[in-house]
Amino acid sequence: MKRALIVVAGMLLLQGCGFEPLYGDVSPMGAGVSSTLSTIYVEPISERIGYDLRNDLLDRLDATSNAGNARYRLKLYITELEEPVVFQPNTSITRYNYTLTAHYDLVARDAAQPLKSGDVTSFAAYNVAASPYLYSTVAAQRDAKTRAANDIAERIRIELAVYLRQVAQDTP
Repeated sequence: MKRALIVVAGMLLLQGCGFEPLYGDVSPMGAGVSSTLSTIYVEPISERIGYDLRNDLLDRLDATSNAGNARYRLKLYITELEEPVVFQPNTSITRYNYTLTAHYDLVARDAAQPLKSGDVTSFAAYNVAASPYLYSTVAAQRDAKTRAANDIAERIRIELAVYLRQVAQDTP
């Protein structure tokens, strides 16, 4: 009994402060943000990391790769930077920092101007193995790039969800 009373009191407090779940329906008749996210077409991005980033976004947005019935288009421009950060006395590099930056524009289907733009940066690091273990260096580099792409995809999804939620609340 006490437990149920505490839960009800907590729900009333949350309702009183204006808390609403991000992915919940804006109104009883309206669609939630999740269904709106699935109507975004993510345009193809060149390079391997762009391919990975696009696939991560398609998965996270629950979108299809078909532009025909999309309400929005998401254009992405990415830049990569690899910097050596740890040097041995013989000047060999043993660690790299990898930075992936994505600029995105969310554009309505028939519009030219973006509705929302943003920049997202992710950082990952990897170690360089000694000479006989070159494959482990390649695997570590690929893993760092994949982690950065996953991070950027998640952050873009959150930014778009917050924006689309605000738009849904502002429209009557």
